Amino acid sequence: MVVLRRCAAAALLLLTTASVAQAQRRFTTVHRCTPAQRDAGCLIVLGSGTPVPDPERLGPAYAFVFGDQTLLFDAGAGVMRRVAGAGLRIDGFTSVFLTHLHSDHTLGLPDVLLTTWVMGRRTPQRLIGPPGTERMTASILDAWKDDIAVRTDGLERGQPGGQRADVREITGGVVHDSAGLKVTAIAVPHGEWKHAFAYVIETPTRRIVLSGDAAPGPALEAAARDADVLVHETYPEMRLRPEARPGGDAWPRYMRSVHTSDREVGVLAAKAGVKLVVLSHVVRMGGTDAELVAGVRRGGYNGPLRVARDRDVY
Repeated sequence: MVVLRRCAAAALLLLTTASVAQAQRRFTTVHRCTPAQRDAGCLIVLGSGTPVPDPERLGPAYAFVFGDQTLLFDAGAGVMRRVAGAGLRIDGFTSVFLTHLHSDHTLGLPDVLLTTWVMGRRTPQRLIGPPGTERMTASILDAWKDDIAVRTDGLERGQPGGQRADVREITGGVVHDSAGLKVTAIAVPHGEWKHAFAYVIETPTRRIVLSGDAAPGPALEAAARDADVLVHETYPEMRLRPEARPGGDAWPRYMRSVHTSDREVGVLAAKAGVKLVVLSHVVRMGGTDAELVAGVRRGGYNGPLRVARDRDVY
């Protein structure tokens, strides 16, 4: 009996060790850009979630890797953990871009600014976003001023000034153009926000469009023309109805003015001739992947279609 127990314990240990090793391979190898992908331009979905807490989908964030440049688009909750899991550098980015200043897209901004500094960043992080980005950044650094002082003046001997950001506020146009990698900000409608952007990412061989949060509009349709990949936020149109909660009667009107339905994504993608559609930042309202796909098909798009998961690579 003792021998059997010892054998069972040994088997359990081996199984546990194998499971851990398998999980590590899954999250640190499979979901990384290959050298060939880096050369062409590689998009990593770091977070595909919404304001609804979901342990499988962290806050909205995307990394684009091209050669030795790494760009970060939006900074949702948990962003730096996903950056580490993707095998990307944790001491800063070539540039960080914000689509707009909604909390779910910026909750990870303190993480980006402070963690990259603690992990070795010495120069100001380049940060590009709508008007208000500079004020938000200054408020973040002020909120953590005691932490910054302790890390800088105490025994940690942190790099003085490394937590800073070089903020550039934009209203549209080309916002990055370096060594074959160009990024253009496209103004999009997003409810009461005065400034919200989609981003067009271009390399010599690829064209990728990130919708940000956006209601339908001609500017985004034009920007998505012949895109290799369109990453678009969405919701299932068939699920949209007033909700039984305070303010819930205005929910359909809100969603239509702020977001794009699955059917509308299909209309846009079909007109623009998009080669691959990736649905992300999905306000599900109980909807399934199959319902989302059916909605896009109703809109007329019959090309390749994916529902994003965190750590997907395109």
